[in-house]
Amino acid sequence: MDNNNAEHNDELQIQLPQEVQRGVYANQMMLSHTREEFVLDFILATPPVGLVNARVLVSPSHARRIVTALQENIGRYEAVHGAIEPANATILPASNNQPLI
Repeated sequence: MDNNNAEHNDELQIQLPQEVQRGVYANQMMLSHTREEFVLDFILATPPVGLVNARVLVSPSHARRIVTALQENIGRYEAVHGAIEPANATILPASNNQPLI
């Protein structure tokens, strides 16, 4: 590779595969962690069954960045649309006794 002609691009080019574009809907989430990672299980709960339709594992430092980004975006949302009222939903324990969020 010729370094004299190489373009330096510091932007990460994000690709969204066709099978991921549609996304998935989750109305519950189960969260757990180890010393090394946080595990976010996104669940479509249609009692009596809940189906984990996405599992995301992140490092503790990335989990902190996610929380910060969510707080900032919720603040922007509420500035435009008003306060988000907490759902009056019952939190059901999952079969492994982890609370669902």
